[in-house]
Amino acid sequence: QVQLVESGGGLVQAGGSLRLSCAASRRTFSTYGMGWFRQAPGKEREFVAGISWSGGSTYYADSVKGRFTIARDNANNTMYLQMTSLLPEDPAVYYCAAEASGYGFPSRTFRSWGRGTQVTVSS
Repeated sequence: QVQLVESGGGLVQAGGSLRLSCAASRRTFSTYGMGWFRQAPGKEREFVAGISWSGGSTYYADSVKGRFTIARDNANNTMYLQMTSLLPEDPAVYYCAAEASGYGFPSRTFRSWGRGTQVTVSS
């Protein structure tokens, strides 16, 4: 498994932007498919975005398409989530996760998880 640490969360006004980062502990980071998930209070955790091992394929939940961008820097073992046009329904704890197949599909089994970073949006 790979150790993951998220950062970059915080308070932002509606319509604003934030960039989340996920730092991975292992050199084999480049072989993992990666994903961002989020969980709001009282709701189930949901898939937000995924990216393949090479960065060549990306996947997004319909609710964030066109507003969020997932990216990765394999040389620095880091993944990012650029969030723009934040909406009142976006606040949640955001988690990064890794899956061993390398594809990053939302249906894959993500076995390594970070502890999450809180995103809050003020209206």
